[in-house]
Amino acid sequence: MNAHLRVKYLLPAWEAFRNATDIAPIRDEAHYQQMTAMLEALLDEAGGNEEHPAMGLVDIVGDLIEDYEAEHHPLPDVTSIQTLKFLMEQHGLKQSDLREIGSQGVVSEILSGKRELNIRQIRALSERFGVSPATFV
Repeated sequence: MNAHLRVKYLLPAWEAFRNATDIAPIRDEAHYQQMTAMLEALLDEAGGNEEHPAMGLVDIVGDLIEDYEAEHHPLPDVTSIQTLKFLMEQHGLKQSDLREIGSQGVVSEILSGKRELNIRQIRALSERFGVSPATFV
């Protein structure tokens, strides 16, 4: 099947998907809030399973949010670890206070850069601090 024929069949499916989800480049703050809620719902659906089919949409929606935030809510260039350290400081937390992401040893490895945050930990941190999961991606 050539590319022209594939596009002919894909466009109606794309239109139906886009109309049902409104997943598209973010237009304004209301759409940004909608996409943030969509990302959280997709993360809930995946339940921490990195192999879940929803993870493809997590990547797409996360990229759309990241693009919008870069233009409309620019932050200084910081890593997810620097963000976590900042939030811990602001909330007066120690490594042992972050049981939802693992033992004190796991938290120490994350904060030292020896280990990356996984999807379950990102979800837990976003809930704890009331921030978008994209904050830690």
